Amino acid sequence: MNVPQESSAAEAQAAIAEEFGFFGDWTERYQYLIDLGRQLPPFAEEKKTEEHRVHGCQSMVWLIPSGDPSRMTFEATSDSAIVSGLIALVLRVYSGRSAWEIVDTEPAFVQEIGLAKHLSPTRSNGLAAMLARIKAYAAEALKN
Repeated sequence: MNVPQESSAAEAQAAIAEEFGFFGDWTERYQYLIDLGRQLPPFAEEKKTEEHRVHGCQSMVWLIPSGDPSRMTFEATSDSAIVSGLIALVLRVYSGRSAWEIVDTEPAFVQEIGLAKHLSPTRSNGLAAMLARIKAYAAEALKN
């Protein structure tokens, strides 16, 4: 399954909502999340540094920004299968976008696909921490 790169964050969120709509229950949706996480590009061990670690997550998450305000990309990984799937969704919405679009885009897909209700509190906190970190990197890029 090769996930297309949508031309805007809004299109990415709409596509994610549509894909999750195909699944009848949360067992299938969790399996899809795990499958998405398995498709993340390899993440070199030496990049798993404290500087890149996202705090607030129960599992270990590392996130590395690159690019400039016109187009920022993110590389990330986790030691958890479900969190890796969440990373795949977050990167699909935010990576490859301008810093302005990143800052302006609320993660509506979290509510739309029911993640807000079906994630444990610790995973919800971790997702919020990842989103906050991505937006902070984008806001910082806009200042420079």
